[in-house]
Amino acid sequence: MTHTGPTTPPAAHPPAPHAAAPHAGSRRRATVSVPGAELQKSAVLEDLTTVGTLRSGHTVAADWEGLHAADDRWRERHVQVPGTQIDGCFPAATGLNTHHGWRHDAQFVLRLPDAWNGKLVVTAAPGIRRQYACDRVMADWLLARGYACATTDKGNSGPDFLTAGERPGDVLADWERRLAELAVAARATVRAHYGAEPHRLYVAGVSNGGYATRVQLERHADLYDGGVDWEGPLWRAGGPNLLTHLPAFLAHYPRYRDTGDPAAHRRLLAAGLPAGSEFLWAAHHQVYWDFTQRTYRAVFDPDYPGPGLPRTGTPFAGTGTPGGDADYDYATRPAVVREAVARVSLTGAIGRPLLSFHGTLDTLLPITLHSDAYAELVAGAGRAALHRQYRIQGGTHVDGFCDLHPGRLRPLTPVFRTVFRALEEWVENGVEPPAGRTVPWHEGVDDTDIRTW
Repeated sequence: MTHTGPTTPPAAHPPAPHAAAPHAGSRRRATVSVPGAELQKSAVLEDLTTVGTLRSGHTVAADWEGLHAADDRWRERHVQVPGTQIDGCFPAATGLNTHHGWRHDAQFVLRLPDAWNGKLVVTAAPGIRRQYACDRVMADWLLARGYACATTDKGNSGPDFLTAGERPGDVLADWERRLAELAVAARATVRAHYGAEPHRLYVAGVSNGGYATRVQLERHADLYDGGVDWEGPLWRAGGPNLLTHLPAFLAHYPRYRDTGDPAAHRRLLAAGLPAGSEFLWAAHHQVYWDFTQRTYRAVFDPDYPGPGLPRTGTPFAGTGTPGGDADYDYATRPAVVREAVARVSLTGAIGRPLLSFHGTLDTLLPITLHSDAYAELVAGAGRAALHRQYRIQGGTHVDGFCDLHPGRLRPLTPVFRTVFRALEEWVENGVEPPAGRTVPWHEGVDDTDIRTW
C-alpha cells in the first residue's frame, strides 16, 4: 500500500509573539521543574558547553568520547554559554543507567541558556550511550547559537540494554516513547523557565538517535517543526535491517582477513560493505559487528542460540558453531521475529521536513542499506518533497576514526551543523535546501556552506 501525504512542507508552529528577539540577559534561577520527572536536580552554570561542564562535573565524557574528531575549528572560537542545567529521569522499571548514582533509566539532560533564541532541540543518544552522548557533536554548537537542548538516554542504555524489555522488540519501542515524552516535557519546561512558548521545536540524532528522529517524524510529527537524521539505521520487517547483513560480515570477514580470499571479499561487498572501506574492517569486526549482531538479535530473537546457550550467543563464534551468529539467517527465523521487528519498522511516511545525511564509507550501517533504502521508502510513501538525503563522500560512522586515519576520512560533525542550518532556512524562511545528492570531497566543496554542494 502506498502512503499518501503532503507534497510541500506543512506550516510549522506559528511564531510566538516574542519570537523576533532572543531572550538576552541572565535568568539566574534553577527552580523550574520538568513535568513528569521522578527525580531531578538543577544547577545554574557559567558555561553549559562541554568546556565548562567538564570542569563543573555536569557532563560525562565517557558518553561522548570517540564520536568526534580532535580537529574541530569551530571550537577554537568557543565562548561561554551561561544558563541552567536540569538533570533528571522519568519513571522507569529498569536501572541500567548509573549516572548520578540513581541506577535509573529514562534519564535526560535539559540545558537552558540565558540568552535563549526562542527555540528548542531534542535529541536521543546514539548507540547504547547515555544522555550526555550528544554534548560534544551537537549540543555545544546548538547552545552557542541560543538553543535550549534536551537529550534522552532513550530509556535503556549500556551493554545490558537488551534486558530492559519484557517482550521482543520492546527495547526499540521504548526509544520512540521516551523521545516523545522528553519533547513534551522539555517544551513545557522551556515555557515555564522563560515565560514564553518555544516557537520552534526540532528533533535531531546520530546513529540510533537518527532512527529515533525518523520515528518521531513518522509517528509524532505534530510535536515538531522538522528534523535532522545523521546516519540512522533502517529497521524493516522484510529487510534491510541490521540482522540481514551483519551475519554475512561475521561469516566472511575472518577468511578475508586471514587469507585475502577474493571470494570472501566479493561476498563482503555484496553484503553491503562499501568498496574502499577495507582499512576500517578490522576495527569494526573487533568492536562493532559481533557485539551489535548478538545484542540486537537478542532483542528480537532471544530463542536463537538454543537450549543451554546464553541469550546473546557466543562472542566471535565462527560458522558452524552451534548458536553462532555468523550463521544467523533472519529470513528463515520464525514469523514472531519479523513481527517483533515490524513493531519498530519505519514506513517513510514523515509528516515534517527531514534532512538526512550519511557517510559513504560507513561500515557499520552501510549507506546503501540504511540511508539509500530509507530515501526510497520516503519516496514510496509519497513524502519525497519533505525529504533530502545527502550522501557524504568519505564519511564513516564515527568521527573518532578520522584521527586514526588522517586524510582518509571526512568528519561529519561540520556537516551536521551545515545541514541543521539548512533545515532552519527551510522551515523558518521557506528556502528549500539543495536536492538530495552525493556530496563530493574535494577542494571546491566547503562542508560549512551547503551552497557549494
